[in-house]
Amino acid sequence: MTTPRGSGYRGGGARAPSLPWGATCPVMAAVPMPSRPSWTDWQPLSLPEPLAAPVLAEVLDGGQSFRWTLETDGIWQGAWGDCVVRLKPAGDGSLRWSSPQTLAATSPSKIATYLAASVSFSRLADELPWRSDAHLARCLAAFPGLRLLRQPLGETLLCFLCSATKQIVQIRQMVGLLARRHGRELAPGFHRLPTWGELAAVSEEDLRACLLGFRARYVAQTAGFLAGHPGWLEELADLTYADARARLCELPGVGEKVADCVLLFGAGRFEAFPVDVWILKAMARRYGLEGWTPRQVAHFGRVHFGPAAGLAQQYLFAWERAHGRD
Repeated sequence: MTTPRGSGYRGGGARAPSLPWGATCPVMAAVPMPSRPSWTDWQPLSLPEPLAAPVLAEVLDGGQSFRWTLETDGIWQGAWGDCVVRLKPAGDGSLRWSSPQTLAATSPSKIATYLAASVSFSRLADELPWRSDAHLARCLAAFPGLRLLRQPLGETLLCFLCSATKQIVQIRQMVGLLARRHGRELAPGFHRLPTWGELAAVSEEDLRACLLGFRARYVAQTAGFLAGHPGWLEELADLTYADARARLCELPGVGEKVADCVLLFGAGRFEAFPVDVWILKAMARRYGLEGWTPRQVAHFGRVHFGPAAGLAQQYLFAWERAHGRD
């Protein structure tokens, strides 16, 4: 069966449990455990609004990013770009962070960028049409302080090229294998994702060995193109949203949903409104858009929700995953 470009899930379903750091699977008990990084002391992290533990979980493990794991003590461990970080919520809604000692010097600014610390998402949420949209209002109330991540653009493209027809746990497995097998080690036990230039030197067979399946061909073709066109992705910043979206769709395997995810989570284009199966169901059930195409639903979303449509979409997505049967 042929899979449409950019079709299927952005990722969903229940969060898969993670083995705690240092735990061993029974069949791997005889394998020596890797050394652990030396972590900094916990440092305060300032955000414009409080972020409670359940909302932090939705931000880090709710379909925006696929490189975070929850430890048994409630600490999140994640990596992006050349950064490795642990995050934990404090009782007052604030966050604490820690990083490997070897990466500590650059971590504060990178964390602030990644969590879009300069953006007040509560203000953006208040500008959404929740006063006349009862369903949106209950979504906002269920996830106060929900944020949109600002991830590295190339990394975001890679992750969402891997997302077609897969759930979050499966996408996490794919990108984890790509990092461990083809990315540089940042700290003991942590690898960054390979750059597009590095991926261009990886065979399609080796990509398939990372569980990519048919997506391996798209990743290999995109890597070859981007390696031969330095700066191509960065030029998106100078384009309008519509032109940037159209340009991304020129890449192998990138449809409108993947392009919108890349622009929303990797370029800060808040007007992007990704439409996957979760959003199609939500818009049909909550807004009467039964039978509408993804393109029609995306246009409705941008018109109805306005300049921060992407933030509204993330609230809708979070609600459907948590309360979709209500």
